[in-house]
Amino acid sequence: MSESLEQADIGAVRVLTLNRPDARNALNFALVKDLQAAFAAAKDDAVRCLVLTGRGKGFCAGADVKEWSEMAAARDRGEPVEDRDWVGEMHKAILMLHALPAPTIAMINGTAVGAGLDMALACDFRFASAAARFRCSFTTMGYNPDAGGTWFMPRLMGLEAAKRFAFSADIWSAEEARDNGMLTEVHEPDGLEAATMAFAEKLGSGPSVAIRLTKALIDSASTRSLADQLAEEKKAGGVCATTEDAKEAMAAVIAKREPVFKGQ
Repeated sequence: MSESLEQADIGAVRVLTLNRPDARNALNFALVKDLQAAFAAAKDDAVRCLVLTGRGKGFCAGADVKEWSEMAAARDRGEPVEDRDWVGEMHKAILMLHALPAPTIAMINGTAVGAGLDMALACDFRFASAAARFRCSFTTMGYNPDAGGTWFMPRLMGLEAAKRFAFSADIWSAEEARDNGMLTEVHEPDGLEAATMAFAEKLGSGPSVAIRLTKALIDSASTRSLADQLAEEKKAGGVCATTEDAKEAMAAVIAKREPVFKGQ
C-alpha cells in the first residue's frame, strides 16, 4: 500500500484506512488506483471481513476537486496533462468493492460526502460516529451523483428519502442518516472502533463459505424469480454441505458447545 492507503490485518479482518487527513481523505487519482489494488487483493479467501475507514476527522470528502482544478489550470496554460478518467476509475473501484465476496463494513469516523459517501454505501454495513455528517454534495456543484449513489440510496432508503437527500443537498446528522435507513448503527466517537471491530470479528470468525454464498444470493436475488432463487439456494447448499465448517457446526450441536469455524 501507499502512504495514502493503510492496510492492516487483525485476524481474518482486513482494515483499509484512507490516509489523507489534511485533505479530509479526498479521493485523488492515485488513491482511487490504490483502492482498486486493495479491493482486488481482498478477494483472497483469507480475508473474511473488510473494514474501510478514514484517518483523522473525516471519512472521505469525495473527489479531490483541488487536483481537478490544478489539472484544469494546467490545461488552460497549455501545459501537458496526463489524460485521467477519474470517473471511470472510480466506477471500477465501486464495482470491485460492492462485488467483494466477504462482508464489508464502512466505519464512518467523520464527514462522508459525494463519492466518499457512495463508497460507504457500496459496503454491506455502515457503522458511524455520532459526530459524522452526510451530504450528497453533487448537486451543489451542478452535477448529478456519478459514483453509484443513485443506485445505492433508493435501495437503502427508499425512493422519496433518496430523492429528498439528493435534490436538496441537505447535511444530515448521523441520527438523521440512521433514521432514514442509510446507516446500520451509530456510536459515540470513542466507542465506534470497538463496536465496529466487534461486529467485524464476529463476521470474520463465522462460516465464511456460507456467509459469502448468502451474500451473493441476497445481492442477486432481484434478478431471479422465486423458483430460480430456490434453485440457486439449493445449489449453494450443496457447496456448504461439503465444507469443514458445516461438519464442525454439526459436531458442535451434538456436543452442545459453540462451533469454532475456520472459514473452510
